[in-house]
Amino acid sequence: MSSNLKTRLDVKVQNLKIAPAETAVQSTELAEVESGYVALTTNAINVIKENLKNQPLSYQLFDIVKSPSGGITVFSVPSLNGEEIHKELTGVILDYSTPRAFWETRDPVEGTPPSCYSRDSFTSTEGKPCFSCPYNTFGSKDGDSNAKACKESVQLLLLRPESIMPIIVRIPVSSKNSFLKYMGRLIGNMVPLCGIVTRISLEKATSKGGKPYAQFNFEAVTLLRPDETVSARTYGQQFAELVNAANNMETTAKAV
Repeated sequence: MSSNLKTRLDVKVQNLKIAPAETAVQSTELAEVESGYVALTTNAINVIKENLKNQPLSYQLFDIVKSPSGGITVFSVPSLNGEEIHKELTGVILDYSTPRAFWETRDPVEGTPPSCYSRDSFTSTEGKPCFSCPYNTFGSKDGDSNAKACKESVQLLLLRPESIMPIIVRIPVSSKNSFLKYMGRLIGNMVPLCGIVTRISLEKATSKGGKPYAQFNFEAVTLLRPDETVSARTYGQQFAELVNAANNMETTAKAV
């Protein structure tokens, strides 16, 4: 975090504190604010509902950015003009989840539903506890020295300035701690995750087995104003309600 941003955090942290959480909870409509984020300038939820026509907000509607393989340090991002290459992703993290999934086969075909799935890494969709599962132990994946058979990840809902639909950014377990440490630093500075613009970048790293992979890095760019933070929090809550309703109607996990 740069010294300039640190100074701004110190100066504005009190302003963030006085944006009461209950304001966002009680609000049913987003107040119009001046912002570089189009989703925060209008009541975008109504646009989404109108276009969905009572259909669920399925994960099939989201653009998904996956972790590149082989230590590649650029993102491939779906767009109207096809895949675009980006060195970094910047936006507001509206929400995140920590799913895990297990497949009976070692290398499942992409799109194959898992044999077991959890949305929070604590309890499977069948109600089984993850902590006592043998596939959640290190070394349980055949052929990998210390890997778990049950695959962990982090999924971010990243809102970018030009869109009212966030993209899903999938973070592999190898970068899970990097995200959690970043979130911990925000907590230490009393900054909500939805109250700051985050930059996500990649750097090449090598596993203990000598295999290259992409390590995710997270950096605070700039604080949102208190009114923007309230709008982002409210929008994130309303958006999550639509997504959760869809989750109750279908199985969304896919092989990655």
